[in-house]
Amino acid sequence: MADQSVGFVGVGRMGGPMASRLVDAGYSLSVYDTSREAVSAMVARGAKAAGSAAEVASQTRIVLMSLPTPGIVQAVALGDNGIAHGSSVKIVVDLSTTGPGMANTVAAGLANRGITLVDSPVSGGMAGAKGGTLAVMVSCLKPVFADVEPILKNFGRIFYTGEKPGLAQTAKLANNLLAAAALVVSSEALAMGVKAGLDPKVLIDIINAGSGRNSATQDKFPRSILNGKFDFGFATGLSYKDVRLCVDEAESLGVPMVVGAAVRQMLAVTNAKYGASSDFTCIAKVIEEWAGVEIRG
Repeated sequence: MADQSVGFVGVGRMGGPMASRLVDAGYSLSVYDTSREAVSAMVARGAKAAGSAAEVASQTRIVLMSLPTPGIVQAVALGDNGIAHGSSVKIVVDLSTTGPGMANTVAAGLANRGITLVDSPVSGGMAGAKGGTLAVMVSCLKPVFADVEPILKNFGRIFYTGEKPGLAQTAKLANNLLAAAALVVSSEALAMGVKAGLDPKVLIDIINAGSGRNSATQDKFPRSILNGKFDFGFATGLSYKDVRLCVDEAESLGVPMVVGAAVRQMLAVTNAKYGASSDFTCIAKVIEEWAGVEIRG
């Protein structure tokens, strides 16, 4: 059993399950979140509540953060009463998806105060966070990686991408673009099939037995679309943010993203129509409306 004290800032939909796994592994946790309910849930699990991100960082040498947007990550890491103002912190592990630009900004800001950033976005959703089956991408200095690896192993499978800050973010953006693209094009294909007269469940089974299978047809359609629930657990606004970051990064590197730009537009439409807090499987609802057909079992 671990006897190390660890800080965790952002214990919501993704951070909460990950923090809980650390508690279960024997870590002593100091936690902070703007949501009192989220903090209370962790306190009930045995964590200690802190009054700010800076307070967490004054109680622990290693602080993890799981936050929704690049702006919030920057504010929590470097802003007033942020992690950088803690008196004990030496390593910050960012589990958020911010893009490589923000990762470098935060890394530089923390370095000015003698703190090292571990860029470590995760993929696998809430189910992966709860089950410890996330893909954990990591970029940081190798000696620091050795320090944090025992902690990160509690979340899932680790992929070390190199020492340069932002490399893990680039990997995460590539993954999330593909996840969104699969959802968009699968929705179009299913709408066509259903309008022609195919049973959507049969069509999904055919696709999953053939070369067209993908993460949307294998997981999102059976779990959240064919049943009409649209509750997969990933917000439209977050998917839209990730795809925008990905396309922007590609453009900055001189890599064309013709299809990626189209996926970004589909998410923009879904975000405008159903709101940022809607589930990103609502992309299928947009296609349904345009096609004049429901993709339901």
